[in-house]
Amino acid sequence: MDVSTPLEKCPALVLNADYRPLSYFPLSLWSWQEAVKAIFRESVTVVSEYDRIVRSPGIEMKLPSVIALNDYVVTARRPAFTRFNVFLRDNWNCQYCGDKYKTNDLTFDHVIPKSRGGRSTWDNIVTSCQVCNTKKGAKMPHECDMYPLQEPRQPTIFELQDQGKSFPPNFLHESWGDFLYWDTELESG
Repeated sequence: MDVSTPLEKCPALVLNADYRPLSYFPLSLWSWQEAVKAIFRESVTVVSEYDRIVRSPGIEMKLPSVIALNDYVVTARRPAFTRFNVFLRDNWNCQYCGDKYKTNDLTFDHVIPKSRGGRSTWDNIVTSCQVCNTKKGAKMPHECDMYPLQEPRQPTIFELQDQGKSFPPNFLHESWGDFLYWDTELESG
C-alpha cells in the first residue's frame, strides 16, 4: 500500500485482547480515524501497520492495519435473531429448492405459518426464495410436500462466525491473514 492510497481504504482490523477478531461477519473493522483515536486513548495495541503515513503539525505516524483491544470484550453468547443471521445460518440457500441467492432475492418463511400459530423464532424461520415462498404460502409442510432441507434451529455465535469466514469482505489486507484464519490447520512443509 503506497502513500497515494486513499485514507478511506486503510481500515484497521480490530482484535479482542486474545488476538482473535471481535467478529468475522461483519468483519470487525474500524476506520483509520477511530483506530488513531484509540491509539491516543491507549485503549489498543498496534499489532501491524500500513506503509501509509498520516501527519499533523506535531506528529507523524504509520496507520495501523491491525489493532488489539487492551481490555477483553465478552461477546454475546447467543446470536441476535435477525434476517441477516437467518440468511447466514442457511448460507443464503433457499431451504426448499436448495438454490443459492443474493440477499435481495431472498425472504424468510415460517415453516408453521403465522396463520396456523407459527411464531417468528429461530426454530420456525427458514431462508426461502420468492418462488418457493409463494408456492408454500400459508400451508403446512405436509400439505404441500415442502420440507426445509435443514431443520431450523438457533445457531451458536461460533457457527455464525464460522459461516461468516467463507464470506470475506472485498478488501483484505495481507497483514490481516494471520488473525482472520487463526483456527485453520497449518500446512506441513
